[in-house]
Amino acid sequence: MIDFHGKHKTPRQAEDFTGRRRFVIGFMMICMGILVGRAVHLQVFNKQFLKDQGEMRHVDEVVVSAYRGMIKDRNGEPLAISSPVQSVWINPMQLKVVTKDELLAAEKAQVRELHQRLTEQQKAVLQQQLQQEKTAKIIQMEQLLGLEEGKISDLLKDDNHKQFAYIVRRINPQIAEQVKALKLVGVGFEREFKRYYPAGEVSAHLVGFTNLDDVGQEGLEAGYEKLLKGVPGSKRVIRDGQRQIIEDVENIKEPVPGKNLELSIDQRIQYLAYRELQLAVDAHKAKSGTLVVLDAKNGEVLAAVSQPSFNPNTRKSLKESLYRNRAMTDVFEPGSTVKPFVVAAALDGGYVRANEVFETHGFFQVGSHVVKDVHNYGTMDLTHVLKKSSNVAVSQMALRMPPEYFWGVYHKLGFGVAAGSGFPGEGSGSLLDYQRWNDFAKATLSFGYGVSTSALQLARAYTALADDGILHSVSLLKRDEDVDAKRVFSAKNAKKVRTMMESVIMKDGTAYEARVDGYRVAGKTGTVKKAGAGGYVENSYFSVFAGLAPASDPRLVIVVMIDEPSAGQYYGGLVSAPVFSKVMAGALRVLEVAPDQEGTMPVLLTGKGF
Repeated sequence: MIDFHGKHKTPRQAEDFTGRRRFVIGFMMICMGILVGRAVHLQVFNKQFLKDQGEMRHVDEVVVSAYRGMIKDRNGEPLAISSPVQSVWINPMQLKVVTKDELLAAEKAQVRELHQRLTEQQKAVLQQQLQQEKTAKIIQMEQLLGLEEGKISDLLKDDNHKQFAYIVRRINPQIAEQVKALKLVGVGFEREFKRYYPAGEVSAHLVGFTNLDDVGQEGLEAGYEKLLKGVPGSKRVIRDGQRQIIEDVENIKEPVPGKNLELSIDQRIQYLAYRELQLAVDAHKAKSGTLVVLDAKNGEVLAAVSQPSFNPNTRKSLKESLYRNRAMTDVFEPGSTVKPFVVAAALDGGYVRANEVFETHGFFQVGSHVVKDVHNYGTMDLTHVLKKSSNVAVSQMALRMPPEYFWGVYHKLGFGVAAGSGFPGEGSGSLLDYQRWNDFAKATLSFGYGVSTSALQLARAYTALADDGILHSVSLLKRDEDVDAKRVFSAKNAKKVRTMMESVIMKDGTAYEARVDGYRVAGKTGTVKKAGAGGYVENSYFSVFAGLAPASDPRLVIVVMIDEPSAGQYYGGLVSAPVFSKVMAGALRVLEVAPDQEGTMPVLLTGKGF
């Protein structure tokens, strides 16, 4: 005999080879027989109703839920996680009566016990007992699930032909096991995932929430739904006559879990911002408030909070207005917080000199309109223009600049354009086209009226002053650098204006309450009348403060806006500046940013924590 290599085999070798081949072929046939038998068992017999100890079993295909991706802060702290839970459903047609299968199984058990067939009267009594037991178990199920007494029973009384209805969704698996132990025909269970938000109210407006079907409804849960949701799988199972799954047969398709989302948010700073904003809104009896913290070097959003807030873990009886992320979606006129941009634009364009002075006289006639200052500040240099927040001086600067140039600077800073954070429903604000301006419109734009912005947009614009003229894009996702950064002002003039803004924080400036012990701070106040249906409303204000620190080499930009403070104070320097101070102080320490003003270090070391 010759083998497949062309070599001759001895008779003994040939016999061994033939034996081994027969063994392998025989083994393969046995395996194939087992597989074919199992396939026939599943595909033919189990697709029919088989009687097994009185129960009807069949094969079914069920969906396997996919794990939704986590949302985490920049340090890996969980902001949204999913945990396995059970949902309970019923088949009203089966649950409301004793089914034939239940009655048949009970009759067989009685026959085995009595060793004789049941009479018709005995069958009727048995059916009545089974119905009473079932009713008692339904009441017990209501108690286990925390439902109102009679809720399920009332549902079963309805004259309908429903075969499916959820009773409760996403309950503790241990409670579901107690309900399963009741062995009620017509009650089924479905494995799902429940979303939990460890940070609660602190990050609610950012993270958002999902609905009962685990689909994002608000915030980043909605904005990144496709990334987070994953792909459900499926498996083949065996159900008994009560439609309970009693055996997993095989996986058809493995579920693909959703991807995790890593945010730029630092939950330590987020909590600090939330706490201080909440205290301020309450103390000033304000309508609402918002606060944004940006990394001045790369535009990352480190914190974004709004008041009033809500708990995403318990959302019963809440108004939809509470879900709104005011930091991203709500817009307001920024008031005097834009004045540093006017000075920087005028310097960059050569329309004012760095040492120039302005005669203010307390008012300025613009056509038929008059621009006024709070006081007559007389002659002012650029530093005092910002320090005292002169509307008259910035109006004079604005009128020197060509409309197209002035508009172009505001547009480059992002006014009238959404910040591009990727947050759903992000506000873009408004900026009137320069071709429709008159001189008074130019003047009012210089002190922040006639333009609207969100807190996020305003904070982004301030990065151009913080990073030596470089405007950063903003990101809610963690990143190392900003590839979309662009220059708006020259580094020289951005630094000059930043130095001027430090005077605002001095004792005779408008925002002494914004100071931070151990650090140089630069910023600008805004006290803005609110617009109503018939014009601007008296005694109704936005109190705003925008600032950065350390001023020598800014690391953070913070914007605080408090809407309609009504406890007496309403100036941005008295309402919003103190909030800025506390949040900036805490954030700089969290990030271990070195102090740049040693003169106040003793105060820092002996006093304030956060």
